[in-house]
Amino acid sequence: MLTASLDPATVPQPPSAESVRSSQASVPPAVAPYSTEALRLLDEPQEWSAFSRALPSQPQCWESNVVVEGMYCAACSLDIEAALQAVPGVLSARVSAASARARIVWSSDTATPSQWMQAVQQAGYRATPANDQFAKERRQVETRKALWRWLVAGLCMMQVMMYAYPAYVAQPGDLSAEMERLLRWASWVLSLPVILFSCGPFFRAALRDLRHGRISMDLPVSLGIVITFAVSTAGTFEPQGIFGKEVYFDSLTMFVFFLLTGRWLELRLRDRTAGSLEALMNRLPDSVERETAPGSFERVAARRLRVGDRIRVHAGEAFCADGVLEQGATEVDESLLTGESRPLPRGLGEHVVAGSHNLSATVLVRVQVVGEGTRFAQIVDLMESAASTKPASAQLVDRLAKPFLVVVLLAAVLACAWWWPTDPGHALMVAVAVLVVTCPCALSLATPAAMLASAGALARSGVLVRNLRALEALSTIDTVVFDKTGTLTSDAMRLDGVRCRAGSDAQQVLHMAAALAAHSLHPASRALVGAAVQTVPSAGSVWHCDGVVETPGAGLEGELQVDAGPAVRVRLGSAAFCGVPPDTGDQLCIHLADDLGWLATFVLQEEVRPQALAALQALRTAGVDVHLLSGDGQASVARVAAALGFLDKQVGPIGPAAAPCASAPTEAGTAGTTTYVRGGCSPADKLAVLRALQRDGHRVAMVGDGLNDGPVLAGAQVSFAFGNAVPLAQAKSDLVVSGSQLSSVVAAVLLARKTMRVVRQNMGWALLYNAACVPLAMLGYLPAWLAGLGMAASSLLVVLNALRLASPLPST
Repeated sequence: MLTASLDPATVPQPPSAESVRSSQASVPPAVAPYSTEALRLLDEPQEWSAFSRALPSQPQCWESNVVVEGMYCAACSLDIEAALQAVPGVLSARVSAASARARIVWSSDTATPSQWMQAVQQAGYRATPANDQFAKERRQVETRKALWRWLVAGLCMMQVMMYAYPAYVAQPGDLSAEMERLLRWASWVLSLPVILFSCGPFFRAALRDLRHGRISMDLPVSLGIVITFAVSTAGTFEPQGIFGKEVYFDSLTMFVFFLLTGRWLELRLRDRTAGSLEALMNRLPDSVERETAPGSFERVAARRLRVGDRIRVHAGEAFCADGVLEQGATEVDESLLTGESRPLPRGLGEHVVAGSHNLSATVLVRVQVVGEGTRFAQIVDLMESAASTKPASAQLVDRLAKPFLVVVLLAAVLACAWWWPTDPGHALMVAVAVLVVTCPCALSLATPAAMLASAGALARSGVLVRNLRALEALSTIDTVVFDKTGTLTSDAMRLDGVRCRAGSDAQQVLHMAAALAAHSLHPASRALVGAAVQTVPSAGSVWHCDGVVETPGAGLEGELQVDAGPAVRVRLGSAAFCGVPPDTGDQLCIHLADDLGWLATFVLQEEVRPQALAALQALRTAGVDVHLLSGDGQASVARVAAALGFLDKQVGPIGPAAAPCASAPTEAGTAGTTTYVRGGCSPADKLAVLRALQRDGHRVAMVGDGLNDGPVLAGAQVSFAFGNAVPLAQAKSDLVVSGSQLSSVVAAVLLARKTMRVVRQNMGWALLYNAACVPLAMLGYLPAWLAGLGMAASSLLVVLNALRLASPLPST
């Protein structure tokens, strides 16, 4: 592809990414290439964060998301992937034809953005950064051009049909030779705008593929158009020649019109999907008011913000970073982030997140997290990942697309050869019909159109799909395993009481525990920190903690110190972790221990989520078994299990080899069903139960808070990370529930099943359409215009059927 790397040292200092994209905006749409100088502006490392993110697991590796323009089919996506992977330094590339997006992983040691962008351009397409603020305008220009092509084709088609009508209804001798020739010439003239203007996209794509030795879906369509026009032109210029018996300008203009109708509608529907993602990606403002001195503000680029800055956000503006309110109170709209449609109140000391909108009043915010660490950036990353992934069925269709197109060309040649001795003109038109009717557009769109529509509906309801393959797996699950804390129960606990060692002060031990708990995101830790914030520490009780180590499912350990005093080694967590006797009551307790042993016990109160019982009942009604595994104490798990309809379950600690406990049938269950309801589970214990279920032939979905459930989330067929406080970039889940509605899990299962039904309907229709129409075309019973109508209608039917999935999630 490119023969040499660009030396950044030789490139003039570029302007900001905003000016780069502004310069790109002047480039016409379609696939006009960017200049080498414009692309080199993106080779400076400070510009990469505008469209890429560094991969922490792979040093010097970046992951970039781009929109590919000029791509229409699955064969195109395979060609672009091949062009990208041929560039030295590009480690992987995934291109989705349905969303027109590409995800490239590349090494900054051996590759630069301009290199792989130029490789895309040399393949005949154009790559644009996915967060390009002018992408919407370019799509609008492209849509307007498509509309003009469609209108020209429609107008010319109607006029050509008027001139063709007399030849269809005239009896022998009604039309003189001169009149028939005049009508043919008029039709030829009116067909020229269709060929020269309306068919431009088909011809450009076909020529591009021929230059690169490739086959795409535009090639058979272009061949059909060219053959029809050439045969009809020969019949017009030489009425007595072998092709002079009949002309087909009416069929030509008609099937071009039908093809453009289908493509324009597909373009509109695809833009709807791309527009939804861009509406989220471009939700952050380009600039923000940063405080330089008390009461003094200056407007700076949002990407220049740093942790600790104070910014002023006016009503109607979006927050560009995660932070905490330090002045003022307002209401925020977090609907695109959590699925919560109601305005949410935010007061002093409360958190706001990047991407949410300030609705009511001007506020001052202290910045806590910027850039890739914000929840907004992590959500965008998940959505981009989903938009560029391909389900297994779509990958199979993509691999078959090129061989199928070769078969189409051979079938057209064979059909033409069969009919040629009888009537050369008819033989060529039969070949045209075969070329057009067998175009596998509908087959290529069958799976990704449905998957993307479903993922969009889930995202609008607060469920983020990390990869589309998860929807396929989710549709087949028959078992759901739930974690308890932060999942079936509210992730917000409250401190209900403190018991401490004789001679110790309850307020002091609370602040000791809070200093340690501040290093964890577990709901119990957040409850301790929240309780400590509400109390004023005693004199000399401001504790600092170092060397904190968290043991998933057990607790925290670290060294506490007051000012310059001696360090104290303490543990905070379960009774077993702290080396104290286990709890005998039915309360949820967290213990604190030092070198002398037990120091304090904190009694916490948790509440079952209001919709939890209804969600579990809905799953049982849908034929899904539910299980409960938790690292909390037996009594706490028993209380939650009883409230959630787990009848007559024996609850107790388990080990990796423990047998499941038998249960009586529930409302929708069956006698003898094995159900796990266990407390005191470590992550390894949960994984052991998951493996036991899978060995019994169950397909399992795991729903956890993502904090200490990493192994079991990774081991399940499909997994959900639940809760707003989870760092989404660290979640090992397939789907992330960013809101607080447990019913979203049920709705996701139901929607996944509906999605696969739609996929099967689309695949069945596409295969049936080809199986029925190909023989008709080869036998000469399918005229070219009807073949064009069938191809356009088939693709459109698939897309419209998939669009049914874009409606809001079903309620439970």
